[in-house]
Amino acid sequence: MSTMRLYGGSIAIVSGGYSLYLSTTTGMTMDTPAWLMLVLGLVVLIHGVILLTPLAGRLGGGNGIAMVVYSVLMLLNQGWMAAMRPPMGMASGVMTGNMTWNPGMVAIALLMLISGLIMTVRKEMM
Repeated sequence: MSTMRLYGGSIAIVSGGYSLYLSTTTGMTMDTPAWLMLVLGLVVLIHGVILLTPLAGRLGGGNGIAMVVYSVLMLLNQGWMAAMRPPMGMASGVMTGNMTWNPGMVAIALLMLISGLIMTVRKEMM
């Protein structure tokens, strides 16, 4: 197993796990952006686990492309939440019960985007 696959799988597991954690522990209402974050987190987590198994070889170059797509969807979702709601901790966000954007999720999605781009460019190392 390549170091790149280990690294990409680790990023996907952390990113997906963090997305699931935020979705399930904030106690906020589950509206469209929150459901998207939950489902995407689950898919990313599963993909991260697959990257650490021999099944990843069957996906070939699709692994990097999938990581790029996941990260772009995560960034768009965080942007959607930022445009719709105040940051976490603001009185109105807490009072409405809506999940708000998370800077940590943005940082992890950017890291996953970079990882996916590297995996796409360096397919032969996968």
